[in-house]
Amino acid sequence: MKKLSILLTAILMAVGLGILVPGPASATTSYCGLVWGSMSKADNTFSKASVTNVRTGQHYCFDRMVVDLNGPASGYTVRYVPQVVQDGSGFTVPVRGGARLQVTVNAPAYNPDTGQPTYNPANQAELSNVSNYQTFRQVAWAGSFEGYTNIGVGVRARLPFRVFTLDGPGSGSRLVLDVAHFW
Repeated sequence: MKKLSILLTAILMAVGLGILVPGPASATTSYCGLVWGSMSKADNTFSKASVTNVRTGQHYCFDRMVVDLNGPASGYTVRYVPQVVQDGSGFTVPVRGGARLQVTVNAPAYNPDTGQPTYNPANQAELSNVSNYQTFRQVAWAGSFEGYTNIGVGVRARLPFRVFTLDGPGSGSRLVLDVAHFW
């Protein structure tokens, strides 16, 4: 047991000093260990929540968009599309980038009881400034119609992504979209 402990200590010291450096990742290892893929992702649940904000952030391995909701998380559909379109009108929403994601949140951007907006973006073409992001090229408003809210995300290329929901803060929740920087 003592020999094993000494061997492990020597290996850890060698790695720490840079004497023993692990080799490069194999060609089959994905970027940052991500295994998301680029196919459509959906959750068909509904709730009484409404969209209250859209924001973005940058991470080492991916760019992130967060849709804030004022209640329990709603369902969603996220998929690559040739053109981002508005529900109801069918109008095309121009979005910069080599590929386009249509994000449909199963929640309105208005109070269903009063019709009053819960999210009214100041600039529908630029919901968030993503000018220095590695993957995102544009985040654009595509409207809220009959209980659904659509957002167009222009990305550099068709890259892997994941979608999930988080509870909080408080009684609210968040829909999260992460798009990888590389495959």
